[in-house]
Amino acid sequence: MNLRPRLRAWAELLRVSALFTVPGDALAGAAAAGVRANRGTAYAVGASLCLYEAGMALNDWADRDEDAVDRPHRPIPSGRITPGAALAAAAGLTAAGLALASRAGRPSLAVGTALAAAVWSYDLRLKHTPAGPLAMGAARSLDLLLGATATSSRGARPPAAGARKALGAAGVLGAHTVAVTVVSRQEAQGGSTAAPLAALGVTAGLGVLTGWRLRAERSAAALLTGGLAAVYAKTAGKPLAHAALNPSPPLTQRAVGGGIRAMIPLQAALAARGGAAGTALGVLGLVPLARAFARKVSPT
Repeated sequence: MNLRPRLRAWAELLRVSALFTVPGDALAGAAAAGVRANRGTAYAVGASLCLYEAGMALNDWADRDEDAVDRPHRPIPSGRITPGAALAAAAGLTAAGLALASRAGRPSLAVGTALAAAVWSYDLRLKHTPAGPLAMGAARSLDLLLGATATSSRGARPPAAGARKALGAAGVLGAHTVAVTVVSRQEAQGGSTAAPLAALGVTAGLGVLTGWRLRAERSAAALLTGGLAAVYAKTAGKPLAHAALNPSPPLTQRAVGGGIRAMIPLQAALAARGGAAGTALGVLGLVPLARAFARKVSPT
C-alpha cells in the first residue's frame, strides 16, 4: 500500500477527527480544580490523546468480525490494516499514555491507570452489555479528573483536593457521554425514537445545569458560561431532535457525530464556569478544526 492510502487507513482507524474533543477534558479539569494550567496539564493532555487513540484502535480490533458485516469499508475488514497492527497500536498507545501520566506524579498515574482500565474493559468486555455506556461515561469523567489531578500535582493544590473540586464537572461530561453512547448503539441499523429523545432531554438538562450561574450574576464570566452552554445544547440537540423524529441510520449517525462534536463547547463551558475564560475560548477554537477534519474522516 502506498504511503498516502496507508495514512488514510490509520486516520480512519484512529478517527483522528474526534481527537479535537480530547484536549478540552484536561483543560476543563484544570479549570474545575481551580488551578492555572501548567506542565502537568500538558502531560495530562498528551496522556489523554494517547489513551483515546488506544481505545479507537482497540475498538476496531474487538469489533472486526461485526464490522465485516455492518461496516466492511472499515480499515480492518477491508484489509487495509491487519488486526495485529491495530492491537499493537492499542498496546503501544496505552503504554505511552501511562508514561505521560506518570510524569505528572503518582496520583496522575493512578487516575491514568483507572482510565486505561475503563477503556480496555469497555472495548473488550462491556461494549455490548448494559454497563457499556456507563463505562464510556466513566472514561470521560476520569479523563477530566486526570487533568485536575495532574495540574494540581504541579500547582499549589493537593491532587486529591483538585480532583474532589472537579467531580461536578466530571459528572456533567460523563453524563453527556453516557447519553451519546446509548444513541451510538443504534447508528448502524437505526432504532426507536426513545434513545435520541432521552439523550435530547439529558442535553437540555446539562445545558441548563452548566449555564445556571448566568441567573445568579451578570458578570462577563457568567455570560460566557451561559453562551457556551447554549452552543453545546444546540450542537448536540439539533441532530438528536432529527434522529428522534426519524431514527434512520444516517440521521442517527449524524446525531452521534453531533454529540461527539458537542463535547468541545461543553468542555469550554465547564472551563468558563471554573473561571478560566481564556482556556474556554481556546478550547472553543477547536470546533472549526473538528468540523474540517470530520469532512475528511468520520468521527464515528
